[in-house]
This record gives sequence, structure tokens and C-alpha cells, in this order.
Amino acid sequence: MSQRRQRRTQQERSADTVARLLEATIDLLHDRGLYRMSTTDIAERAGVSRGALTHHFSSKEEIIVAAVAHMLRQSTASLHEMAADIRRSGGSTDEIVDFLWQIMNDRLFYVTMEYLPEARHNGDFRAAIVPVVKEFHAGLNAVWAELAGQAGVDVDHALVLMNASMCLIRGMIAQTPVKDDPAYFRELLAFWKRQVKREFRPGGETDQAAEGIAAVASERAGTTPKS
Repeated sequence: MSQRRQRRTQQERSADTVARLLEATIDLLHDRGLYRMSTTDIAERAGVSRGALTHHFSSKEEIIVAAVAHMLRQSTASLHEMAADIRRSGGSTDEIVDFLWQIMNDRLFYVTMEYLPEARHNGDFRAAIVPVVKEFHAGLNAVWAELAGQAGVDVDHALVLMNASMCLIRGMIAQTPVKDDPAYFRELLAFWKRQVKREFRPGGETDQAAEGIAAVASERAGTTPKS
């Protein structure tokens, strides 16, 4: 009975193979770059045969799209967890900016920089990757809208502010391969945190009263039901 319970089903083994292939693809996109990796490299990194890879994915482009989708969904889930933590115990806009920097700087945008040129020049790849990126952006907007609702901030204003934060962070990370200057990036983040703190507040609130969203989020978490 014990051996029978421990034996994995074919579906479980297949899911494990796919997960290993997706993780290997992201690893190689980050470590080598899109043009310095092959499906053979992916299979080798995943510890499976190339036949196992081609059983699940017909081309390098197809597995890259699937791997990017997997990575972006994991990132969206992490952002939802951050929003849930703020809902439970409060938090500051500084923490939000720091979290965005951490999640984008931890491989996410470096991988993005690898596939963007391919999306620009390869129409088929672009058609496959655009829906994946749109899903990610919709997830981001849902997180920003939730945080805005908790803090009593106008949702449209919050979306502009948080998407501007993402654009700033993307630009900063794009510089890092040729600019090894941690102090420079710390100063930029500190500057942007001040702008976000000033802007991310309930409408009509004074600068003096805008201490971040911590108190507002904590109060609303206890009085406003989750929709």
C-alpha cells in the first residue's frame, strides 16, 4: 500500500517535467540570453531528454512564451501576497516601491530585456507573447486598484502612479549592465519614494497628513469587507 501511494501518476510526472523545463528556460534566459541558448541546452539544464522537451513544446519560441507566462504569474501572485499583507497589518508606500524594485531586479526584468528584441522583430513570437504580457499588466492593475481601495485613493490616479513606478524601475534596471553604481540607484529610489508618498493619499488630504498608507490601510482592513 505504501509503495502504491508513493508512486506518481503519469500526469504528475508530466507536470514535474514541464515545471523543470520552464524553470530551466528562465534560468538560461537570465544566465545566457535568448540567442545563446538552445532547446538542447534547456533539456540538459532541466535534466530531461530533448525528446521529453519536444513532447511538450514544439519550438524554442513556444517554451519561452510558456516560461515567461509562468514567471509572470508567479510575480503577480507575489504582488497579491504583498497586498494581502498590507490589508492585514498595514504598510507604507516605501515598502511598495522597495518590493517592486526587489521583484523586478530579481531576474524578472533582466529576462524581459532578453525577449523584447525578439518580440520586436519576430511577428509570430510577438503575437504569442503579447497576450501573456497583457495578462500580467491586468494582474498588476488589480493589485494597484486593491491597494488604492484600501487607502481611499482614487483608483485611476493610483494606476498612473504605480505604473509610473514600474516604468521608472524598468529604466533603472536597464542601466545596471553598464552602470555599477548602487548609490546612484538608491538616490533615485529615495527620490521616487518621496513622490509616491506625496501622491498616494486620499483625495484632498494635506501633505502633512499624508504619512503613507499604513494607518489608512490598517483601519480599513478592520472595517471594510473584502469584495
